[in-house]
Amino acid sequence: MLSAAQQQQFQQDGYLVLPGFKSAQDVAALRERAQAIVEAFDPGEQKSIFTTDETKRQDDSYFLGSGDKMRCFFEEKAFDAQGRLGQAKALSINKIGHALHDLDPVFDAFSHGPELAALARDLGLEQPQIWQSMYIFKQPGIGGEVRWHQDATYFDTDPMSVTTFWFALEDATRDNGCLWVEPGGQQGARGVLRELFVRDGDQTELLKLDTTPWPDDSLAVPVEVKAGTLVCFHGLLPHYSAPNLSPVSRHAYTLHVTDARTRYSPRNWLQRDGALPLRGF
Repeated sequence: MLSAAQQQQFQQDGYLVLPGFKSAQDVAALRERAQAIVEAFDPGEQKSIFTTDETKRQDDSYFLGSGDKMRCFFEEKAFDAQGRLGQAKALSINKIGHALHDLDPVFDAFSHGPELAALARDLGLEQPQIWQSMYIFKQPGIGGEVRWHQDATYFDTDPMSVTTFWFALEDATRDNGCLWVEPGGQQGARGVLRELFVRDGDQTELLKLDTTPWPDDSLAVPVEVKAGTLVCFHGLLPHYSAPNLSPVSRHAYTLHVTDARTRYSPRNWLQRDGALPLRGF
């Protein structure tokens, strides 16, 4: 699937951009299915808000129990001071997670196949296991910031193996909150794991492991891509996305994958029992 030059680029930069990996028809099918899931979602009293700001995060059983389910989470700015939605429900959802790839036929088809299996092998995942899937809306005007982080913080394995597959479902630009990365930030002195998100029952904690600073403007580069592009990145690669203050959404779909040859930490927030076995591609 990948040339030797592409494999070398991934090892060097910590990420790889693959334009046109998914067809327009595949992208349209996924977007249509996500819209149907949101339309069917009745929040009732459930107003779980997704945030990566640890000063605002609260332990949330709805979130912690979503590893083997399909659940919708609201944007931080979706509600007004009285707790009412400030816009239509379809424009208020931050994401759907976290087992779309296992529970929904359309997402299952998008998330599996020989091309992805070959790509995973070329990236070093000999026994890939898909732990999590997320449909991210990055809503116009209220799409929240995703602070600088490393995905290995949330999917700790020994040795480190988590790899992210990030599919652009709409054009991602600096205006609507594209990804920013630190090329090469997964290796050398800066390639240290800075934080670890651990779970004990229904309690979670973000442990500070290292004081290495997050990238500044001199190190960060934007990843502006067209719909259908796949971006793969290393679990230690620092990445970020700004708030979406534009009138245009930035839909994306992500998979977080580890190698079954490694030890998956029992302290990771997302755990699976035998009721929904893990699968590869």
